[in-house]
Amino acid sequence: MVGHQECTMKEETRDNCTPKFWRKTLTAPAPFADETSCQCQAPHERLTIAQARLGTPVDRPVRVYADGIFDLFHSGHARALMQAKTLFPNSYLLVGVCSDDLTHKFKGFTVMNEEERYEALRHCRYVDEVIRDAPWTLTPEFLEKHKIDFVAHDDIPYSSAGSDDVYKHIKEAGMFVPTQRTEGISTSDIITRIVRDYDVYARRNLQRGYTAKELNVSFINEKKYRFQNQVDKMKEKVKNVEERSKEFVNRVEEKSHDLIQKWEEKSREFIGNFLELFGPDGAWKQMFQERSSRMLQALSPKQSPMNSPTRSRSPSRSPSPTFSWLPNKTSPPSSPKAASASISSMSEGDEDEK
Repeated sequence: MVGHQECTMKEETRDNCTPKFWRKTLTAPAPFADETSCQCQAPHERLTIAQARLGTPVDRPVRVYADGIFDLFHSGHARALMQAKTLFPNSYLLVGVCSDDLTHKFKGFTVMNEEERYEALRHCRYVDEVIRDAPWTLTPEFLEKHKIDFVAHDDIPYSSAGSDDVYKHIKEAGMFVPTQRTEGISTSDIITRIVRDYDVYARRNLQRGYTAKELNVSFINEKKYRFQNQVDKMKEKVKNVEERSKEFVNRVEEKSHDLIQKWEEKSREFIGNFLELFGPDGAWKQMFQERSSRMLQALSPKQSPMNSPTRSRSPSRSPSPTFSWLPNKTSPPSSPKAASASISSMSEGDEDEK
């Protein structure tokens, strides 16, 4: 195992081989390789994969190198760098970014220029150091200069610059460690989406204040896009009015529903109170009956007791005596003889009662 490497540094700069330096990348951008001022004097002994996977001392991290164009830096790039960073328990990740000249020569035109691509890599949390103007094909001199132990890249052969695989000699030297590509995301996919929906993005940027010259749009297309933007604005206004109308109708329905519920509750309460008062067994009927009985008692005279002499001798049971002996006013006696006869009969009747 390789011992601690002695490094001579400036006072304001820490050694990029020690933990104190690369831990700063979590709170600050990763440094550029040509600005670290690290001059390692001790010879660099390369590690084997077995040694790297077992773990190394804190002051001797495994130096892993990954390179690329990194145009339109996206999650696929970040995942590849995350894999390179976590290949070994104690690793230091160096990332090489090719310049515009090399990229345009061997791959094609880029959306972002080299300075923008450098800065994008500096702010990735997995990157410990950025190497600007990285070579297209790795040379032994470059590997020795940056003390690189392993090179990380996906295992698909990368044919370029007249070679079937630019990483072939790295693989043969046992310094290559593969990473996995992220499916469904790449710089080419993003550019394809932009080209496919070119009109949408052109209209969008015109609306945001870009000029037709900046967008390389002709005069006719500019007028067409602006007209389409106006139509879209009108559609959006109509849509907003419809949504507001729906909201208003929904609010009215909710309020009417609440009012109907309250009305039903009040109606039930009113009907219940009415039935309690005027129903068949209601309080009003009982009160009316009580008042009626009181009025009847007040209007009708009190009846005499059952054993009173007047009640035992009612006119219906004992008819009043007729005094036949009294003279009839309407028909006077026809003769003195008849009068004397009636008087004598009355006297006889009195004697019989005695």
